[in-house]
Amino acid sequence: MAYAEYVFENWQTKGKFPGLKNLHGKNIIIMTDPISDMLNRIRNAQAVLKPTAVIPFSKLKYQIAEILEKEGFIGKARKKGRGKKKVIEVWLKYESPDPKIKTKKGVISGLNRISKPGQRIYVSANNIRKIKKGYGIAVVSTSKGLITDKEARKQKIGGEVLFEVW
Repeated sequence: MAYAEYVFENWQTKGKFPGLKNLHGKNIIIMTDPISDMLNRIRNAQAVLKPTAVIPFSKLKYQIAEILEKEGFIGKARKKGRGKKKVIEVWLKYESPDPKIKTKKGVISGLNRISKPGQRIYVSANNIRKIKKGYGIAVVSTSKGLITDKEARKQKIGGEVLFEVW
């Protein structure tokens, strides 16, 4: 088994992608869409009823987590660690439909990535639509930072629609 792991590891990285090594000789993981990765980590952790989700840190992802916390979709988001090991720990919220039944249902019922690296979606202030008749939010990247769709309509500024959550 050790030989098979050795061959697989060396063939995969050295054979196909010889440049994907850092200075210490370790493999590098290339992340093409970190926002989708964050949303998938939250979605997957909630699907298996985990209390927290751990996400690699970036300022953009931390701002997104703060918006989700402010809007009530997650419990709280905190930075942990230092340097390259810095992460965002997100506490998920659950609601129980009936106190007698111990099944949990996540507060987030849906996440939808709108603007992707391959196709950016920009909207003007007049064309920002309500998400699920006002029950959900869209996160918009504007010249004034990340804001919700409600704030963007109120301030009359458009931008790139990153994702929707309801």
